[in-house]
Amino acid sequence: MSLTKTPICDFGKKADHFELKSTDHKIISLNDINGEKGTLIMFICNHCPYVKAVIEEIVSDCKHLEKDGIKSVAIMSNDTVNYPEDSFEKMIEFSNNNKFGFPYIFDEKQEIAKKYNAVCTPDFFGYNNNLELQYRGRIRELKDLKPVQGGDSDLLKAMKMIAKTGVGPKEQIPSMGCNIKWIKN
Repeated sequence: MSLTKTPICDFGKKADHFELKSTDHKIISLNDINGEKGTLIMFICNHCPYVKAVIEEIVSDCKHLEKDGIKSVAIMSNDTVNYPEDSFEKMIEFSNNNKFGFPYIFDEKQEIAKKYNAVCTPDFFGYNNNLELQYRGRIRELKDLKPVQGGDSDLLKAMKMIAKTGVGPKEQIPSMGCNIKWIKN
């Protein structure tokens, strides 16, 4: 496990199109998850301790954001040959066990992670209603892989701000997590 931090938000960068298979065996595209007030694209995986530490809050935040007109999707891009705990079958289990209310899709060829310049799990990309990037930060502070509680998460506050104003906070704290497990050619 290599601890990796996300880069600074590239404000205004447009979301890249994708079409990937979800854990419910449907093909999901960017158009399918484009929300009226914004879109949250998350790169996660099943085995990362950082994802496991915040997965309940991710699910809860996404449920709240849907009420604000923001749709969400989670993308799993890890190498599943060397990391079988991230296999498609395990993705189905992980999404069911954690009661995902959003699509969980498989980036088997890692093309979408590369297009988005995703670097770790979790890696959050918050877009406004024009699919312009406005947030690339953390969900909340973690200490010893435990969420530091106290009010709404940074992610929830930022996405609510985007839903209301179309712009994200100027100050953002990077997300941290395990590096994406790239396929070695």
